[in-house]
Amino acid sequence: MQTQPPGRPIDDLRRLTPARVGLGRVGAGLPTQALLAFTLDHARARDAVHAPFDSAGVLAAMQALGLRTFEVSSRAGSRDQYLRRPDLGRQLDEPSRQTLQGQVSDNAAKVVVVVGDGLSPAAVNTHAVELVRHLVPKLATEGLEPATAVVASGARVALGDEIGALLGARLVVVLIGERPGLSAPQSLGAYLTFAPRPGLTDADRNCISNIHAAGLGYDEASTKIAWLCREALARGRSGVGLKDESGLQSVASLLPPS
Repeated sequence: MQTQPPGRPIDDLRRLTPARVGLGRVGAGLPTQALLAFTLDHARARDAVHAPFDSAGVLAAMQALGLRTFEVSSRAGSRDQYLRRPDLGRQLDEPSRQTLQGQVSDNAAKVVVVVGDGLSPAAVNTHAVELVRHLVPKLATEGLEPATAVVASGARVALGDEIGALLGARLVVVLIGERPGLSAPQSLGAYLTFAPRPGLTDADRNCISNIHAAGLGYDEASTKIAWLCREALARGRSGVGLKDESGLQSVASLLPPS
């Protein structure tokens, strides 16, 4: 008769994940410490959603990196309207549309970077500038220097489609605050779309998510983005037609020569 091996202690599982597992209970409720920790993380997530977007600081940092910059806004006139009407966050307001019209440059056929507040302005304030700082030289090695950066307030991911179309971009990379989680209130996402234009769906994009202190680092994230940019332009597609195989290069470098 075989005996079942003893299970691993629950503490081992807790060390492997930030998820709430094995919290215990007191009667029908949670222990006080677990309840207070949940309440604190929930408050941090709410604060991240409603944090002010430092668009001026991000704009100045993009200019310091040598990028031509524009500042735009969506049709969502307030944070409350942004949260209640996702559709308005996917469309530029009229002054922003007029600002971008006719601004196609010689380099516009390359890559346009859009930095939007999204659902976590706190994430963008914390991570966007450093990610772009790592990304620009990696794109340059591929001959894909981004000539333009657009800082967008009240932005949803699809706002990049209209921005890219107006600027004549072949490729748009949207860096945006992701929906805050209880273990990651300041997580940045990167969405890459080939031939951007209004009406595209998420199936047309590649996403790199969980860019934050306890997740994907700037160097690894920028390597993935640069790889996807190069391959999207070479293959003429993004989204479900383009699989992220950037990690295969790292694996190949570890293998002994044949």
